[in-house]
Amino acid sequence: MKMIPLAAILVACQAAAQLHQANIFEAGQGGYAHYRVPAIAVSSRGTVMAFAEARKNTRGDWGTQDIMLRRSRDRAVTWDAPRIIARLDQPGPKNPVALAQKLGVEGEVTYNNVVPIVDGGTLHVLFCVEYARCYWMQSSDDGETFSRPVDITPVFEKFRKEYDWKVIATGPGHGIKLKNGRLLVPVWLSDGTGGHAHRPSIVSVIYSGTQGKSWQRGDVVVRHPELKNPSETVAVQLSGGRVMLNIRNESPEHRRAISTSADGATAWSKPVFHPELVEPICMGSILGLGSGRIVFANPDSNEPRDAARPEGNFKRQNVSVKLSNDDGKTWPVKRVLEPGISGYTDLAAGPDGSMYCIYERGSPSGVNTTIRYLTVARFNLQWLMSRVD
Repeated sequence: MKMIPLAAILVACQAAAQLHQANIFEAGQGGYAHYRVPAIAVSSRGTVMAFAEARKNTRGDWGTQDIMLRRSRDRAVTWDAPRIIARLDQPGPKNPVALAQKLGVEGEVTYNNVVPIVDGGTLHVLFCVEYARCYWMQSSDDGETFSRPVDITPVFEKFRKEYDWKVIATGPGHGIKLKNGRLLVPVWLSDGTGGHAHRPSIVSVIYSGTQGKSWQRGDVVVRHPELKNPSETVAVQLSGGRVMLNIRNESPEHRRAISTSADGATAWSKPVFHPELVEPICMGSILGLGSGRIVFANPDSNEPRDAARPEGNFKRQNVSVKLSNDDGKTWPVKRVLEPGISGYTDLAAGPDGSMYCIYERGSPSGVNTTIRYLTVARFNLQWLMSRVD
């Protein structure tokens, strides 16, 4: 057999590599101060659906927020107009913990933490209101229309005896459908007494074996202080069927925490820190491609926000995509999407093998929680593997 020189293979990979980027939400546009906490999904028909929290102000997570959707039918090249997809006739009262900490005011309504799940030709969407109530709806036409939201907060009430929560949140980012058909969504809960009313916290999952018509709770995966303030968590099913959670946390190790379960609901392993996955205290995202291949994205930064406190939070910058070929044990490949200020991410795969990453990018004020753009990058495996940054 004739051997092909390595240089020729690299040239071929680079020639076939594809990367396309587009800003789809911009601060100050559409009547909103900025857009944050994105999610992305690609339907079986190839429609790319990008979700965001549209925020009227930049104070934080508790102001007036709407959940917006933009769609593309040409692989993220052109996009339809943004529109609100979650709106309740009676959204209910402001969360008392937000009022107690003066994080919000009466009359503001916070729609938050949208989670899409692709299930064949159906799109399921979960979202929260006031970090206190959770709803499910679905679409059978790639997000053109949605069913009326159904209140699924009772599934969170099943945690009440074990944990007297005041704050609940789904995801954020996409949920997953397991090989057995179960829909799975990581969640976090807080008693609302700590910072920003999001701390201290615990992590678990909710799941549905009835295509969203009913939901069950999973075991608590981890709680503070076993892991310092675990919160925004993403899930992936491994090649052998186990489910792996990748958990945001505020531990001084500054590494993402990993836990696994045989069924994605019970008997979670004790979380361990992954030495290769830096944790700047920010949402990350994960995507299974099959055969042990997994993609992970987050701000890959170990530069302290405050030089006088090197042990403190790291800067949210340098959003990067990493590739594992062994079910997340090692991450030998990394490509940078945005070296500057950048934050939350979400990942999706299209039916043609393309991958998509939506991510927060830039800041009009220089503060990495005030976001200038939500950007969607489309790339392929050749681009990801053609150079290691």
